[in-house]
Amino acid sequence: MTSVLYDAPGPRAKRRNVILTVTFVALLALLAWWLWRALDSKNQLEWKLWEPFFTSQAWTTYLLPGLANTLKAMGLSMVIALPLGALFGIARLSDHLWVRIPAGAVVEFFRAIPVLLLMLFANEVIARSFDVTTDQRRLYAVVAGLVLYNASVLAEVVRAGILALPKGQTEAAQAIGLRKGQTMSSILLPQAVTVMLPAIVSQLVVIVKDTALGGVMIGFTELLSGRGTLAAVYANPVPSFVVVAIIYIILNFMITSFAGWLEQRLRRGKKSTGAVIPPAAVGGTTATGGEGGGVPGLGTYIDKKDT
Repeated sequence: MTSVLYDAPGPRAKRRNVILTVTFVALLALLAWWLWRALDSKNQLEWKLWEPFFTSQAWTTYLLPGLANTLKAMGLSMVIALPLGALFGIARLSDHLWVRIPAGAVVEFFRAIPVLLLMLFANEVIARSFDVTTDQRRLYAVVAGLVLYNASVLAEVVRAGILALPKGQTEAAQAIGLRKGQTMSSILLPQAVTVMLPAIVSQLVVIVKDTALGGVMIGFTELLSGRGTLAAVYANPVPSFVVVAIIYIILNFMITSFAGWLEQRLRRGKKSTGAVIPPAAVGGTTATGGEGGGVPGLGTYIDKKDT
């Protein structure tokens, strides 16, 4: 079947695709066999090393408490970093120098510092300035480092997403009398969210994985540090790494799946019916260019949900 983007493959292309597929599957099977033999030769596949993961004690004592702390740090960091990044991203697009320059300086400063250094710095500041427990101090340090770094990265994502929209969107909004704030909140940001969503999801996945840095450097009891304790007790470092890696994969897959569903929902919600209304019927706007208020021939599309 011929597509707009490419022609249907012919007999030679089909044979080549089959050969490449078979070769790839064979190499993948060979790699799996080699890995299996390597683990088996080191006795890493013995049942006694994997048995703890089929009991409740390993999960309730080591893995689940660490996973709970990972989710707590991840959730707090996402909730704070997303609006903060959006705020700084919009501030960088401001027409006012006194807003744009400080916002740019803050974003560039924290984006240039490694997240691990931010965690260590936050840990020292909290330890010397606030009277909190050790567990709280480590959690706050991890969250602070993740928020400062990822908010600065998300600010650039937001700024790039808004700038990627066609200029005609802004010009049309100005033509019907929308102010800059109204244009940003009602026109640009809703469209930019769909453009930015893949990059935002990638950054959220980074937040999930970077929580492990707190366990390595400041003793935060997250999932990876819980794995270390479990491996020391049961003497099964390789199986514990495999299980924790699977947990991270499942967690990140859930995030990306939710983001994919949300993106499809947003795209469906933006489909237009094609109906056109005059600018005078748009509430809260004042069109310029005429005594009767309105630009001749200019209209706006009604969203499906409004029809």
